[in-house]
Amino acid sequence: MSETGQQSRRIVVTGANGLVGAAVCHALVERGAAVRALVRRGGTAPVLEGVHEHVGDLTDPDVIRAVCTDADAFVHTVHPMGEDDAAQQRAVEWATGVAQGAREAQVPLFVHVSSTAVYEREADTGDVDENSTLAADTANIYAVTKRDTDLALTEVEGMTRVIVRPTAILGPGSTSVWNTVRPRLIRTDASARTDDPNRTFGWVHVRDLAGLIADLATGRLPFADDPSAGPVEGGVTAVNAVSGCVPMGEYLGPVARAVGVEPVWETREAFRAMLRAERARAWGWAPRVTFEEAMEELTSGLADSGGHD
Repeated sequence: MSETGQQSRRIVVTGANGLVGAAVCHALVERGAAVRALVRRGGTAPVLEGVHEHVGDLTDPDVIRAVCTDADAFVHTVHPMGEDDAAQQRAVEWATGVAQGAREAQVPLFVHVSSTAVYEREADTGDVDENSTLAADTANIYAVTKRDTDLALTEVEGMTRVIVRPTAILGPGSTSVWNTVRPRLIRTDASARTDDPNRTFGWVHVRDLAGLIADLATGRLPFADDPSAGPVEGGVTAVNAVSGCVPMGEYLGPVARAVGVEPVWETREAFRAMLRAERARAWGWAPRVTFEEAMEELTSGLADSGGHD
């Protein structure tokens, strides 16, 4: 589909066929943006008026240069998934490469989707916000890779960078970890349904996350001199995307029963404090999907599919 509207903001979105990327494309179109959806396989980007699919490898500088021409913002949602550490570590190279390409193309704003996994979250850790200690090298490879990617992006100067850190992302989709992948494991693997019911489960719905990202990319959340008021122009600003926190039992219990098994509860050393997102709310982000609505959507979807997806 062709880009429409000469006055529209032109936004590049990587991973446009993924859970977050597709939702971001929808949110951008709702805000009148012209979206350049970068995917590896043709015919996989959302089919929407205002979305133009670009097929290519995000590690190819020529591809990045082409999609970045005259772009107003670049949204990077891709994280490589793999069993080995080397596969995960590609995230650092990919994000740094596309950020450098965007900078060279003079794209003024780069929005990167990270994770609250970058923070240290131990049993004795207090509430976590954007100023909290980052995960140690002994953390799992996903957390370390996300941390290292965020740190690498602080070095790509010459444009405004916003690092959005969502927590567990709820929402339907074939690649949705918490709506699809994790329920499948809970049904088939006893270890996946064994947990401490009182450890903290932070959550955000994909539509609200996409709304925050789209508002940033389209300038609805303006720059500010202080990160407490908005992204710092020319700098790098982290912002947590957390709709709320509940005990793990409120997620795992209903999901386990929806797929026909019983959860197994055991007391563990676990993070029990809060994941804070006051910064995003001070900027004007107001998530709309409640936890009850998100769980109803999740469990109803599992019931409709017989608990297999």
